[in-house]
Amino acid sequence: MSRLELKNICKNFDDFIASKDISFVAEEGEMVTLLGPSGCGKTTLLKMIGGFHTPDSGEILIGDENITNVSPEKRNTSMCFQSLRAIPSLER
Repeated sequence: MSRLELKNICKNFDDFIASKDISFVAEEGEMVTLLGPSGCGKTTLLKMIGGFHTPDSGEILIGDENITNVSPEKRNTSMCFQSLRAIPSLER
């Protein structure tokens, strides 16, 4: 994996501000944790990195490539959801 950089990422859902001006760099080989209370935008940020949501503004770069508008299947990223809701038959 290459360097991951987020530049001034913003995402709104109607009147709700999910992410506001988020910027950070994760260098190759680093481990990064997103920590915060429920509803603070952690999952939204991960979905934007994975391409499942598009930021309203800002850029997402992997290495030197701007992947902000690249579809999920064309990114070299993955996402593991915390809940099994995507597969209801596996819920307990």
